[in-house]
Amino acid sequence: MLVTEFRTEDLPVAERFGSWHDMTARALIPNVIRSDHEGDFRAGARVLDMGAVQVSALTYPSLETRRSAQLIRQSDPDSYQLMLSLRGGNRILQAGRDTTVGPGDVMLYDTSRPWHGWTAAGADTVKGVMVQFPRALLQLPASKVDQLTAVRLPGHQGMGALLSGYLTQLTAGAATYTAADGARLATCTLDLLTAFLAHHCDAAASMPPQTHHRALLMKIYAFIQQHLGDPDLSPAAIAAAHHISVRSLHRLFQDQGTTVAGWIRARRLERCRRDLADPLLSNQPIHPLAARWGFRNPAHFSRAFRAVYGLGPQDYRRQHQADRASRGTHRQTPGAPRQ
Repeated sequence: MLVTEFRTEDLPVAERFGSWHDMTARALIPNVIRSDHEGDFRAGARVLDMGAVQVSALTYPSLETRRSAQLIRQSDPDSYQLMLSLRGGNRILQAGRDTTVGPGDVMLYDTSRPWHGWTAAGADTVKGVMVQFPRALLQLPASKVDQLTAVRLPGHQGMGALLSGYLTQLTAGAATYTAADGARLATCTLDLLTAFLAHHCDAAASMPPQTHHRALLMKIYAFIQQHLGDPDLSPAAIAAAHHISVRSLHRLFQDQGTTVAGWIRARRLERCRRDLADPLLSNQPIHPLAARWGFRNPAHFSRAFRAVYGLGPQDYRRQHQADRASRGTHRQTPGAPRQ
């Protein structure tokens, strides 16, 4: 997977707006862009190229954009763009609709239809995450999806909140992904987009079974992450929350090569590891930290932690503190006074 970082502030002031215009035409879709901030255009993009699917975290000032019929004739990738607004406002005219969205909202655009759009940053920049993907990969009836273009879709709750959280975390963790992760993440992204759009166009019955399963699994993952601190979190509770049988739940995790209990334990141990490595928590006793993530039995926690990380919790914390102190010493310039 190719990850590209672009910041206009790394360029001379006179080149910033033109470079942004060219970058978005190459990485996203050709548009005509105008802005009151062209004299010193400060914007940034993190673009995750996963093959057919592309996800971009964007920040930019207020601007106006047009995609004309002429531009479509010159370059029509036959794609959709889905924009998650995180800050600022967006307004678009497309397909006879005039729609404005704000932070937390989602909107779908059709790149094969002309549009005229505006973004309003207020005192800050506009911020959002955009997904671009081919229409052919969206396994939903085109007539149903067309009803959702240029329509405000809520991203605060339910499937919208799941999609918003996923896209935000996906772009934030871009630096940690490997080349092999790209295809897997593209599949996950498409499945979740399909489930989100199907929810809003009442076409869930037309989704392939494998898409249903993957979307359900991602929803379950999010539920577990939100309830890791509950020591009573169990397969029965998870299954009931998602209106499936415990047997079906176990089968979903078996298909992923793991178990429900194993997946929960791994997430809890990782949260404990982060807390043990956090210098702000270095004075807090270990067992309350473990209990915070659902480990009520100190002996069981210590054994489980050692089995995964090779050290007991106390030894892990000491080693991490020593490593941090060593790095701080090495950063000191020889002969320079300590601050």
